Amino acid sequence: MLIENEIVLAQPIDKVWEFFNNIPQVAASLPGTELTDDLGDDQYKGRVGISMGPIRLAFAGDAKVLERDHTSNRLVISGSGADEKGRGNASMVLTAQLTPAPKGTKANMAIDLTLSGAAAQYGRGMVADVTAVLIGQFAQNVQLRIDAIERGEDVSNMTAKPASGLAIGMQAMRMAILRVVKRFFAPYQPTIS
Repeated sequence: MLIENEIVLAQPIDKVWEFFNNIPQVAASLPGTELTDDLGDDQYKGRVGISMGPIRLAFAGDAKVLERDHTSNRLVISGSGADEKGRGNASMVLTAQLTPAPKGTKANMAIDLTLSGAAAQYGRGMVADVTAVLIGQFAQNVQLRIDAIERGEDVSNMTAKPASGLAIGMQAMRMAILRVVKRFFAPYQPTIS
């Protein structure tokens, strides 16, 4: 499934591009993500953990930078992993495209995600909503890290909070309810000719 999100960061594109090219910094900004090994040649090992309601999934796997285009500020990363308790697999290709925005930099994020096992039981809407919540948290963390770096602070101990099941679940539920309400009332919207 393809999930698309957009974030805006309050820094110029060159600073955001520099940050996005530091994969350990990016990983430290993703809730529930931990890099465990830098294999060199833009390849990494790590873990991603997330709770969705009563289900806690913890994937261990690999990530690799497939493309880094400095001219168009485009980064493509692939990742795959298996749930540590053997309940499924996940793979994704993340494409981040940076463009200048009036108040900083816009990052269009496209995630082509494939899930199997326990994670696949959730519908596309729920997975998209949870992803949107995580991308929002990622954007906040990136902003905090870039601000700290600009102030000359040490960010090596600055890590993203774990992906909390209750907080993510509540935000995702709110998004799902809003989507249903919009769908229900869409036929009743007045049209202007």
